[in-house]
Amino acid sequence: MTTTKRPLVEKRYLFTFILITTLFALWGFANDITNPLVAAFQTLMEISAAKASMVQFAFYGGYATMAVPAALFIRKYSYKVGVLIGLCLYAVGAFLFIPAAQFQAFSFFCLSLYILTFGLAFLETSANPFILSLGPKENSTRRLNLAQAFNPVGSLSGMAVASFIVLPNLISDHRDAAGQVIFHGLSEAEKASIRLHDLAVIRDPYVAIGLVVLVMFIIIALTKMPKLKGDGEQGSAHDTLRRLWHNHTYRNGVAAQVLYVAAQIMVWTFIIQYADHLGMDKATAQRFNICAMSLNLVGRFVGTFIMRYVNQRRLLGLFGIGASLCTIGAICIEGMAGLISLVAISLFMSIMFPSIYGIALENVSNEDTSLGAAFLVMAIVGGALMPPLQGLIIDQGTILGWPAVNVSFVLPLISFIFITLYGYRTYQQARVK
Repeated sequence: MTTTKRPLVEKRYLFTFILITTLFALWGFANDITNPLVAAFQTLMEISAAKASMVQFAFYGGYATMAVPAALFIRKYSYKVGVLIGLCLYAVGAFLFIPAAQFQAFSFFCLSLYILTFGLAFLETSANPFILSLGPKENSTRRLNLAQAFNPVGSLSGMAVASFIVLPNLISDHRDAAGQVIFHGLSEAEKASIRLHDLAVIRDPYVAIGLVVLVMFIIIALTKMPKLKGDGEQGSAHDTLRRLWHNHTYRNGVAAQVLYVAAQIMVWTFIIQYADHLGMDKATAQRFNICAMSLNLVGRFVGTFIMRYVNQRRLLGLFGIGASLCTIGAICIEGMAGLISLVAISLFMSIMFPSIYGIALENVSNEDTSLGAAFLVMAIVGGALMPPLQGLIIDQGTILGWPAVNVSFVLPLISFIFITLYGYRTYQQARVK
């Protein structure tokens, strides 16, 4: 049982905790306003699901590229400087949507997202270990779960903007009485006019969030942050890598995180395709994404509370079982019941990212934390690698007579089985100790 005698966040760190926690909402917004763009670009640019999912490849590829450089930078300077660099890059990537919409180039949008996620890599590499450090180590995983609970708040905001502002205003998604997209049958001149309008609709929310990010940059730049143990320390990177490699809980945690992020992005990205197979337009389908994120938010707060009484490793295993069963439902059940099973996965995904993160770093020294955190953030590359593969499966239409969109969720199922095993294995190891 996790101890509750010491405060989750000490009073001297409370304002810093609140300020850094707001950053979790900022990258949640970016994540979940971006997910619907896969389906939007597929229609608007008239490309395959596999090529459209390059949006996710660019988005999560930015994490993979910048996570380790960000960690090395933070080791030399501090968490605060890392946060400021992250906010700056976030704003630059968001503002690049202005020329991307002007040039109407899919590759330019991907480049903008790639640079934006350089900023997110800095933010996550800084903010996650920063939160872990703001109090006693024995309840650090609970503290991170609490901070991460505000990530779905940002995600819901991004989804709401996508669902009620972006997707309903995309002329390219208008359908005829039979539910077929009209855009594909138009002349090239008509398509060009619609494309100009729709890309501006996609652009505007990114410009708005870029302005919000600049405000946060100013606030944090003017705020004095506490100096924490391990913050800005420079040890031997070679020695750190050696210690991390021989830490089996950490090493398996990185693998679990790769698979978790892959599963999360696949579930949330392809809910729209799943609903589209049932004849729903994108705006209606996106509301199921909002339901999924609402369940995720509820699960994060409930899971954080349950951790007072149930070991976080055991809870991770239990939630892994729940996610696996719901995924089997999404694969095996056609129609609305399958879609509901797909949405329900989000309830069980809720605690996975922060729990894997906290468990993996629990026995990592303060000196090694920033670089250790970097590889856990770099694990987000799973979100870049797996969605294109799922897109290729979906493009098949049917597989052995079964809808390919259903079959494609075998990929997240594999991830959840591994996460379940990671939770129970680390729980058994902790009991032995």
